[in-house]
Amino acid sequence: MENISDIKIEPLQKSQYVKPYRMHFKQNGVRRIWDLITLHESVFIVIFNTERRKLVCVKQFRPAVYCNELAKEDGGLEERNYEDASISGAEGCTLEWCAGIVDKNIDVKEIAQAEVLEECGYKVPISKFEKIISCRAGVGVSGEMQTGFYVEVDDSMKVSEGGGLASEGEMIDVIELSIEDAKKMLERPFVNSPSGHLKMHLAL
Repeated sequence: MENISDIKIEPLQKSQYVKPYRMHFKQNGVRRIWDLITLHESVFIVIFNTERRKLVCVKQFRPAVYCNELAKEDGGLEERNYEDASISGAEGCTLEWCAGIVDKNIDVKEIAQAEVLEECGYKVPISKFEKIISCRAGVGVSGEMQTGFYVEVDDSMKVSEGGGLASEGEMIDVIELSIEDAKKMLERPFVNSPSGHLKMHLAL
């Protein structure tokens, strides 16, 4: 997962996931411009294994996180090959809740159920999923809707190792955290996790 090589940065031509725009508008009579992107809506799932009293999280390489570190090291991201990149692939690996984009015309709870199976290997009845909240993510640049769920699992529901869909290039490690370990994360000055991951730890 952390063996990253043959890096090339180039302009975005066309993407099925990200669409950049520039919005021109007036706010209280003042003309403004804002650059933004549109993204799919998404779901995240807080998974708790009641038998082992562990939170079930995922670890994966996030290219955007890696490029952010690459830009800091290089004084800005350039359109070129980075064969000499000195940043370890570990810098781009984040600890997160199980999550996924809403890219099918089905209920978001079904999306959440499928992600738990694909990423973490638990086959969970849909009735077990409890909605936490729907909120906005990336409000400065994308503003997409994100819906969170909570689900309790046990070892009898474990039907595979998870790891994501290899057909989509996913490489995901399933990580279990005790509640105590999760709280200790909050004592660190920096963690390589999305802010939503930390906020849910606070609730726990």
